[in-house]
Amino acid sequence: MEAPYVSLFDSFDARRPIGIIASKGSMNLAQMIYDQFVQMLHERCPETCDDTTACRLVSLIEAHCPRFSTGDGKALIDHSVRGYDVYLVCDVGNYGCTYELFNKPVPIPMSPDEHYADLKRIISAIGGMSNHITVIMPLLYGGRQHKRTGRESLDCAMMLQELERMGVSNIITFDAHDPRVQNAVPLMGFDNVMPTYQVLKAMMKKYTDLVVDKEHMMIVSPDEGAMDRNMYYASVLGLDLGMFYKRRDYSTMLNGRHPIVSHEYLGNSVEGKDIFVSDDIISSGDSMLRLARDLKERGCRRIFMFATYALFTEGLEAFNKAFSEGLFDAVFSTNLTYQPPELLEAPWYTEVDATKYAATFIFAMHQNQSVSSLLDPHSKISALLNKNKQ
Repeated sequence: MEAPYVSLFDSFDARRPIGIIASKGSMNLAQMIYDQFVQMLHERCPETCDDTTACRLVSLIEAHCPRFSTGDGKALIDHSVRGYDVYLVCDVGNYGCTYELFNKPVPIPMSPDEHYADLKRIISAIGGMSNHITVIMPLLYGGRQHKRTGRESLDCAMMLQELERMGVSNIITFDAHDPRVQNAVPLMGFDNVMPTYQVLKAMMKKYTDLVVDKEHMMIVSPDEGAMDRNMYYASVLGLDLGMFYKRRDYSTMLNGRHPIVSHEYLGNSVEGKDIFVSDDIISSGDSMLRLARDLKERGCRRIFMFATYALFTEGLEAFNKAFSEGLFDAVFSTNLTYQPPELLEAPWYTEVDATKYAATFIFAMHQNQSVSSLLDPHSKISALLNKNKQ
């Protein structure tokens, strides 16, 4: 993967510079992606890429979404984007943003709906002057409302179709809850990126005593919905796979979901083994903690949890208590969405940096190169395992 990018830099089309724009609450993420992009250019072509060249090829363009006192909003872009390939970064899961309404601070954070509205305002402010618009939306808006099981809305499909009508040519998301939602926009680019290699690298770096074989480690899926991603981990690592089946009470509806009655474990014995559990989102975390308690009762050794987005919508108290009781050893999650300071300071939490992955993806797309090897990092994982064994 390294060699093609070095030769491609010489043919980098400066007439199509890259402009990275962040919506409100996404500036830190956009800044990290931009820094990784510039660093990548310096590393690949140190003789020809100085700071001036890098600034000509890629720019971090500021955009603002102020609101009138009535709450109405608008978007302002500080720099012309005519001729740019624009990459819009939007973190709809950022609950650390607020605004004022009627000259009073709104006591609750911005919702995904408001983040999505700001994204549309920025696209409107571009006014069709850019070459292409690609939306980088790590946590897909409406991603958990992706299919219809009754008289329900299809929020994610409607969002994708609306962005397509507004001129967006590509969507880049990470670990979509159900990637089949891309069927709603068959003529628009949709890339679902999985940070598989990044989390394995972070875990093996922190736990150097990790032995990755069937005698010492096992993969467990928290439910049937997460089976695909855990099957992939089991396949590339060569480990056994177990799963928990959630029995739900379908006669009752609570907060829009059927409550879980019990968890049933299906699989081989976990006694004495390290357990790796992967899911796309940790929301309240109740299911993960219930899973950890069950696995500990079955005699497992250590439990490592990974979620692409660790939201912790009900706070960290339950996880702090569970960690002090020894129910689990670590939680890994990416920096692709907002992380509150108290989470970053938690002794059981490890941040997985996925911004270099995103920058590499942008570079490949801009050069019209295949991203197949980026979407399936099997060779890099194999090299990581060989290094771990040594």
